[in-house]
Amino acid sequence: MATASTISETANSPDSPAAGLLVALTPLPPDALQRTLENLATAFPEQPIQVATPDPLPTGSEATARVRAITYTPATPTPGGWVLTAADYLNTFKVMQEHGATACLVLGLEAQTLQPEGLAALAAGVLAGRVDIGVPRYSMGPRDGLVNSAILYPTTRALFGTRPRYPLAIDLALSRRMAEKLGAAAQRFTASGQNGALLWPVAEAASAGLTINEAEVGTRGIPAPDSLDLNTILAHVAGSLFADVEAKAGFWQRARLAYSPKAAAVQTQTAGVQGAETGELPDLQPMLDSFRLAYSNLHEIWSLVLPPNSLLGLKKLSLTPPAEFRMPDALWARIVYDFILAYRLRTINRGHLMGALTPLYLAWVASHLRLGSLPGPNSLSPEAHVEALAAAFEAEKPYLVSRWRWPDRFNP
Repeated sequence: MATASTISETANSPDSPAAGLLVALTPLPPDALQRTLENLATAFPEQPIQVATPDPLPTGSEATARVRAITYTPATPTPGGWVLTAADYLNTFKVMQEHGATACLVLGLEAQTLQPEGLAALAAGVLAGRVDIGVPRYSMGPRDGLVNSAILYPTTRALFGTRPRYPLAIDLALSRRMAEKLGAAAQRFTASGQNGALLWPVAEAASAGLTINEAEVGTRGIPAPDSLDLNTILAHVAGSLFADVEAKAGFWQRARLAYSPKAAAVQTQTAGVQGAETGELPDLQPMLDSFRLAYSNLHEIWSLVLPPNSLLGLKKLSLTPPAEFRMPDALWARIVYDFILAYRLRTINRGHLMGALTPLYLAWVASHLRLGSLPGPNSLSPEAHVEALAAAFEAEKPYLVSRWRWPDRFNP
């Protein structure tokens, strides 16, 4: 997305206080922009709305008549794409600063698919001045967002004591001080030309002692990643998270932050929506074949990262028949933690390290999908399994803390 620094405002002078809510949008096709404005007008019938958008607003509709448009030249070029980046956060803060806004909705690509009830729930806490960041909880199918379910959510929850289900959400509600915090973090990247770097707003809020609110927003069209290659996506997203974990190590290692700190208490507002049906189980064999092939070809690399007990667990998995394949939650938690540590220590080239994680992730996916298809009492719903996995990450947090502080206790 892009919002503003060099701004020509069609309704307000730059020095006048912002009236009501500021909404920062990504570039949208005309029909999508029109639909987004209509949803905003429905969501906030009594609330004045300022919209920062790179697109000309459509004319002649009641929704458009209620909007004060901000046109601009972005101060920091943004690469655009399927997630919010450092440039997006920096530009958002600058437009809030220039227009005196105290509350902002930052909406990613395909914002027109967000329903009015979800928009209102997302912004409610920030508009009321009760919270600093509103994070959406999307209603997704059981096979959507699996990188989030396997790595991003359980790691963020365990290390930062926060429970928003989607810590890399593409829509956010921000208070002025939260936007300032994200803008400062973003500037560290944009100053070195890394405009497309990812930020982790939930971790930033938790480490600053700011208040987080999670809101059910219903179903939403999720933009496709810029690359469809799993290795590239996993390296970009998980690698960014691992780097953020390293940068905030002094915060999450504190014992009192092991579980749900007061500063990160989450209140959930529901909009009465349900997720998608499970449907037919996909073919898991290609994922299992990838894992077994990697066990033969990558064992030497894995042995540089993982302790003997984890390697033994992977050996057992490589010999397990497909009908019985199940990766224990504690094993997966320790694998992720060991990869975080190896990322920090640069045990091997980081690109090779993240590539070595991909087949292990596919093994987790196969196990997760199979678990949800089991009949009778052995079955566990996908969401129940993700919650159990997050609890395992919490339980294994002392393992990461110990290895982080004394990495030489285990030298593969």
